[in-house]
Amino acid sequence: MKRVFIVHGWGKTPDDDWIPWLRSMLERRGIAVYAPLMPDTGSPHIGTWVPYLSQIVNKTDRSTYFIGHSMGCQAIIRYLEMLDDDSKAGGAVFVAGFFHLRDGTYKNNQDREIGEEWVTSPIDLDKVKGRMMRSTAIFSRDDPYVPVTDSEIFRRNLGSRVIIYPKRGHFTKESNTAELHVALNEVLNMIKESLVKDD
Repeated sequence: MKRVFIVHGWGKTPDDDWIPWLRSMLERRGIAVYAPLMPDTGSPHIGTWVPYLSQIVNKTDRSTYFIGHSMGCQAIIRYLEMLDDDSKAGGAVFVAGFFHLRDGTYKNNQDREIGEEWVTSPIDLDKVKGRMMRSTAIFSRDDPYVPVTDSEIFRRNLGSRVIIYPKRGHFTKESNTAELHVALNEVLNMIKESLVKDD
């Protein structure tokens, strides 16, 4: 059974933006989908989000796929980093994932402390790359929070296929993204590729 875990972003829930639509589209295809409500979503920390994701996923294998939005991408990346050498996910789709954040992200000092924890804590990207079969990173040039230049880190360090849109904002309902066909297509293609290889 193929499993897909969808991880929402900072201040969001599994009922926000395109996640309900994507979950429905995947479930219609007989795929097991998990979209957990991450703990203390308004104040996300590595020490709570990553262990919680690990607990939800339990065991990662090549039938396991991840889709993250914004901070959810960071949580997935850090979760993959902590896996042992024998564990490898089928793939991951990163939507507005980041390694840096624009200054406009922060409304106050508390926000800045939260964001800087994620962007300054080291990540072994070589290890992350080795823990997944394939990945795609999706960006928008007009994202108010995530610099599009981070796409190059995904491409160069994680070997991700990169897709860049001119005007999709942060891929939220506010930027008219209640459906995200590109994320659906990318994860379905990953699953299809894995089925061909398994045969």
